[in-house]
This record gives sequence, C-alpha cells and structure tokens, in this order.
Amino acid sequence: MTHTYFNIDTAAPASPETSVLLIYTGGTVGMAYDEGRTLVPMKFTSILQNIPELRQFRMRLTVLSLATPIDSSNVSPATWLTLLDIIAREYDAYDGFVVLHGTDTMAYSASALSFLLEHLTKPVIFTGAQVPIGRIRTDARENLLTALELAAARHAGANVARVPEVSIFFHNVLLRGNRAKKVESSHFNAFKSENHPPLVRAGIDLDYNEAAIRRTVPGRATQFHRRLDDRVAVLKLFPGITERVVRSMLAADELRGCVLETYGSGNAPTAPWFVRALRDALDGGLHILNVSQCDEGRVQQGRYETSAQLRDLGIIGGDDITTEAAITKLMFVLGQGHDADTTRRLLASGLRGEITHGG
Repeated sequence: MTHTYFNIDTAAPASPETSVLLIYTGGTVGMAYDEGRTLVPMKFTSILQNIPELRQFRMRLTVLSLATPIDSSNVSPATWLTLLDIIAREYDAYDGFVVLHGTDTMAYSASALSFLLEHLTKPVIFTGAQVPIGRIRTDARENLLTALELAAARHAGANVARVPEVSIFFHNVLLRGNRAKKVESSHFNAFKSENHPPLVRAGIDLDYNEAAIRRTVPGRATQFHRRLDDRVAVLKLFPGITERVVRSMLAADELRGCVLETYGSGNAPTAPWFVRALRDALDGGLHILNVSQCDEGRVQQGRYETSAQLRDLGIIGGDDITTEAAITKLMFVLGQGHDADTTRRLLASGLRGEITHGG
C-alpha cells in the first residue's frame, strides 16, 4: 500500500509564500464521529468539515496519510524510519512539516527524529490531541492549527525558519522534542519539559524564546541518518531489585546498550553483587547510560559515594537527558557502527540539544 497525498483548499494565493506537509500517522487526533456517533478514524479528505479554519491559511498545505495509520502504542523504529524517508523525500518541496501522532509515544518519536535529522533547517513539529476532533471540547483543533502556523513561520525579511527543530506542540507550548515527556493522561497539558524552557508560548500572540531555540551552523547540509540499532533496554532500579533480575536483563541475548534509571542525581545500590553485575556487563561490551528517575535535575556521578562507583566502573553519565531521549540516542549512536571509544564519547556528548551541557 502507498501513502495517500491530497491538497487542502486554503486561501493561499497562486504563489504562496510558504508550504507545509501535514503527515498523519494515527492517534486520537485523527478520530471523528461517524453517522452512528461512534468514534472511527477520520477520512482526511473531509478534514475541512472538521476544521474549517484551515481555509484561512495562506500557504500551500498538503496532507499525507500513512498507508496504514497506527496507534502510537504500536510505534517502532521502523515507523521512525518511514517518517524520516517521507521528510527526506519532501524536504526541498516544503518549508515545514507537521506530524500528527498519538500522544503515548510522541516523545520517543520526536526524540528519535531529532537524532536522525542532523543540521536541520526546517521545522518538524509533532502534535496530537487528548480528545478526538469529533468531540465538542477537543484540544485537537487548537493544537493542529497552531502547529501549522509555527511550521510555516519565517523570520521577517529572511527565508529562514523561526524554529528549525524537531519539536512538540501541545496545549499552548512548543517544546524541544528530545526534552519533552508525557506527564498527563486526563488533562490537556499532556507534555512538559522540566530541564529546558519552552521554545514558544502561544497566547494571543506567539511568544518566541529565541535564546532557547537551537539553530544549525549556516552552510551545513541537512543529513538524513537511516540506521538505528534496537538491541537496547531500560533497567529501572527499585528497592528490593534482585541480582537475578539485574543479571538476566544485562545478559539479554545480543544486547548492546542499556539505559540505567537510577535514583536522584544518579545513585545506585553499593551491594557487591550489583557492582559485579555491572562490571561483567561492561567487560562484555555493553554500553550503559545512567539516567535519573527524577523529571528535574541531572545525573552527577561522583557527587555521592553511591554514584562514584558507577563513574569508576565506566558507566556513562546521562546529565539531564530524559529516558525517552536516552533510549533513542542509544539506538542512534549504536546504529552508526563506531568503535567503542567513539560510541562512548558520542553518548556522553550533546548531539541535538538533548542535554544542557553541550549540544
């Protein structure tokens, strides 16, 4: 099956100043009521019936619907590579991209695309909804309309995008994609970014935080990376975790990388069996990235005795990276096929603004 394209009939002049590709992957935002008042996937050929405000945009707007829309719980690295291929193929034809995506794994997808797209010069904005577009009190319209406006935004007098990043727009804020986490399942403010400020706040006007927006060095060509290694895992520590559980996770067949979710500023048990299990895994070539279970703050290996041992073992400190960004960063870096030292250096470095210190 092939993806479906169609143009939206907006108020754009014959030669519109901007163009946006809207990519529908699935999720709540694309649901609407049928004649029997049952929520079903919306036919995007009738999107103007649900969002007539789209006619007011003065841009060339094209919708691409995946051949088989998917629930975000079923998103996989293959989905990210499909999105990458679409953006790479259409990169020169559009000024910005909006991805309609289910909320449950949106932060993972936005993080993954941020690593796969290097030297990005155009907006790639993920958005979605907590309530289907077919409901009266829905957040879908506002999220979509503002995401489209942001994707088309250019600096006055210059053909330069206002926010050339992979980002998430939700409930009046635009967040860096690899800094966002889903924190709500029953309220409209579903996403937060505790360690990096919003890129844009949407009120009566759009308030851009220019200092928070990451920009590519001029003259760099955008690169589209197509390799990911999914032989990774997340090991979350908890009081009472046993040696059997830790060793079975770290010794999983063909495992190459592990995100270790530790306490506080990167602390972990000092039990001899735990230290031995980590050392054995590292000696076997496993790359371990230490990430805090806290939403705010950062890993500081060596601040306390309970984290100094991890530093001494050679575990990589993740600074203030989110788990969503950490696991996708592991997939990306391991997929590049570098030697062990280069892999460690890249994992410890800021690549796309995913940590505060570097990148």
